[in-house]
Amino acid sequence: MTCPAPLGVGVNTKQTFCDVLTGRDPATGIVITIPPHKGPATLRFDLHNRHTYSEEQMKDKRAAYAHYTAVIGALTADNTLLRRAVVDSEFRSARDLIDRVSGGAGPAGVKAVAPTGTEEIAITVPEDETQVSLLGEKLMVERADGNATYASEGRPIAIISNVTIEYHPAPPPKPAPAKPPARAPARPPARAPGK
Repeated sequence: MTCPAPLGVGVNTKQTFCDVLTGRDPATGIVITIPPHKGPATLRFDLHNRHTYSEEQMKDKRAAYAHYTAVIGALTADNTLLRRAVVDSEFRSARDLIDRVSGGAGPAGVKAVAPTGTEEIAITVPEDETQVSLLGEKLMVERADGNATYASEGRPIAIISNVTIEYHPAPPPKPAPAKPPARAPARPPARAPGK
């Protein structure tokens, strides 16, 4: 998996979290290589909303509340949409965070951004496809102070983790037919001397 915007590793789950960025070019998304497979393969992952956590904000429960709806697309390399996926969740307190992500500058060494809400996603990948790209489409946020929709290119709007691929391996290619051994050219019969 190629993750253009790694978020980091969960402190408790040890899962690797990757930000999903908005965009339209499959080459710029999270690119997941599907091994050669017979019949359709299934790509599975957990899709999360992203929340910027602040202890200061938690002092006002009304200000801390957020309702997130993120929409992403799973695309083939030629930009064909395989499926859209949605995660819809609410944040009210730290208990709503899936995990904290290590590597932050805060006193606990965790990042402010953390995954919240989980939607288990399964995407069917046709036999002739060997790559899937995940790109964000839009994020809708409802807060006490108003609502907003984000869709500008390159913006992180969701997080994925726990990526797995289920498939039946394609049979090995058949060996090329063996070439018959080369025949030496026929020699003309030797002529007796004096003839």
